[in-house]
Amino acid sequence: MRANLSVIVPTFNEVRTIGAIVDRVLASPVVSEVVIVDDGSTDGTRSVLETLGKRQRVKVVWHDRNRGKGAAIRTGVEHVAGELTIIQDADLEYDPNDYELIVRQFEDPAVAVVYGSRRLLKTNPISSPSFFLGGVTLTWITNILFGTALTDEPTCYKAFRTSLLRSLPLRCTGFEFCPEVTALVAARGIRIREVPIRYYPRKTSEGKKIRAKHWFEAVATLLRLRFRRVAS
Repeated sequence: MRANLSVIVPTFNEVRTIGAIVDRVLASPVVSEVVIVDDGSTDGTRSVLETLGKRQRVKVVWHDRNRGKGAAIRTGVEHVAGELTIIQDADLEYDPNDYELIVRQFEDPAVAVVYGSRRLLKTNPISSPSFFLGGVTLTWITNILFGTALTDEPTCYKAFRTSLLRSLPLRCTGFEFCPEVTALVAARGIRIREVPIRYYPRKTSEGKKIRAKHWFEAVATLLRLRFRRVAS
């Protein structure tokens, strides 16, 4: 497989992990570039990124203030050059060694979107009962509202043909990127293929930023996009 994958890394206050995850991403043979969007970090991440930005295949884009994960992803989409694009969190919960399996799915010209499912690999641990239940219920609500058959809607590993991703009318600014992009894809009748991926959850004390309020925001996003006319 040739390297044609752009990796968007939305980053906010990840000084402890950003260097390690970029090393792992660049080690993948299918990665053509890494686009890091620093979303107004204040913990020293910016100093690390100034060095990382000098490496080959690494682009760093700066937000002057914290705007949210969705806003960072939308900025990243403006800068990618690969035929395919995937989202990569700046922590170490997801393993870039899974990129090859994800990219291989796009050899089928009918495939436009691939999600890496944590649920399809039964040996994966769960971060906590509440996080696990939140993901399961969001997936169930998505499937009911949009007629999908997903096992892991809120997974970070969402990969797209870049032309499709750019065509979606994304408005998200925060963590609602996941339900918004899923709803927009499903509304166009595009089937989302899933493959199993590895998962190494971190705790809130280790920097995990998802909170209960984000579950309610995700549900509100799904309902809004289901019960209004979605641009196609």
